[in-house]
Amino acid sequence: MQIVKKYFLGFFLLFLVVLASFLIYQKLHPKTLPPNLIEGVGSIDGDLININVKYAGRVKDIKIDDGDSIKKGDILAVLSSKEIEAKKSALKAEIKAKNRELEAKKTQLLLLKETLPKNVSKANENLKAKEAALKEISNAIDTLKRVVLQDERDLKRIKNLYEKRLVNKHKVEEAELKLINDKNRLKSLNDKRYQAKAALKAAKEDLSQAKATLKRIDALNFSVLALKDAIEALRAKEAEIEAVLSEMEIRSPIDGFIVEKIANIGEVLAPGSIVATAIDPRTLYLKIFVDTINNGKIKIGDKAVIFLDAYPDMPIEAKVVRIAQKAEFTPKEVAVREDRIQRVYAIHLKPLKPNPLLKLGIPAIGVVSIDGRNLPKSLKEIPLL
Repeated sequence: MQIVKKYFLGFFLLFLVVLASFLIYQKLHPKTLPPNLIEGVGSIDGDLININVKYAGRVKDIKIDDGDSIKKGDILAVLSSKEIEAKKSALKAEIKAKNRELEAKKTQLLLLKETLPKNVSKANENLKAKEAALKEISNAIDTLKRVVLQDERDLKRIKNLYEKRLVNKHKVEEAELKLINDKNRLKSLNDKRYQAKAALKAAKEDLSQAKATLKRIDALNFSVLALKDAIEALRAKEAEIEAVLSEMEIRSPIDGFIVEKIANIGEVLAPGSIVATAIDPRTLYLKIFVDTINNGKIKIGDKAVIFLDAYPDMPIEAKVVRIAQKAEFTPKEVAVREDRIQRVYAIHLKPLKPNPLLKLGIPAIGVVSIDGRNLPKSLKEIPLL
């Protein structure tokens, strides 16, 4: 039993010696970072998107909360505006009234197109008839004038014969009667010609008036076109209001996550007010800080890896996408290898593809390879800052 105790004590002392030697060796020979690697700590950052409203309205519904996953086009919130809805109703009523007026004008135009040209045609035919009647009477008058002249010559000749007792008095009386009758007929034709001229004048006036009424068709055509233009203008206003109402549905512009819900149901939002902030996972990056010595070694496009504290053996492939051009004082939460270094440069490391493990604000470690080689597979391979 004593021998066993001695052996156990010996092994225990040997273990302590080995452990102490290992710790002393670790202290005297700490891990060093390969010269082609640059390490930095920071936190995951990204480009926040403010999802705001374009037009004023009262929040009717909120469909999201902090941390919710969203897809592009998803409805995040719904606003309402009684003023805009009232304008829409008024415009619809006005468009309906204008359409009824337009239909009435079209019907009136159709009737005018059917009747007015016929009236002009009738007036034209009437004018031609009056002109023909006047011409016929005028021709008859000319003929009868020649007859009266002949009657007067005949009467004079018969009177001469009567004075010479070559004809009896009855012949004279017959010639006188014929002259009187033809003169009466001539007077009657002259009266008819006067009436025919008056009728012709009236026919011309009727034709002129009928042609003038044709202008009503042009005026009505213009009125119809004006109504159509007015309706189109109203429809354009209606489309504008519809566009405003469509903006009352606040939709997601990205595939991502809600960082913070800001607006609540019942609140009245002014144009530009923020409903929520969101982030696209594709924009996430690790922002680390390196000292002025190492900053000059890093260039855009250099290969890198990102390690999360919770997953030390799971490197996330990344690359350098941004290097600050201006140094800043070392942030309190940032560690650098040399305590005397007070100014550092911000470096952005962006994953080569979106990674669901990355969350906004979580701490992480970034390692950059200035030659693209020897990137660590685990945090255990590199010394801690």
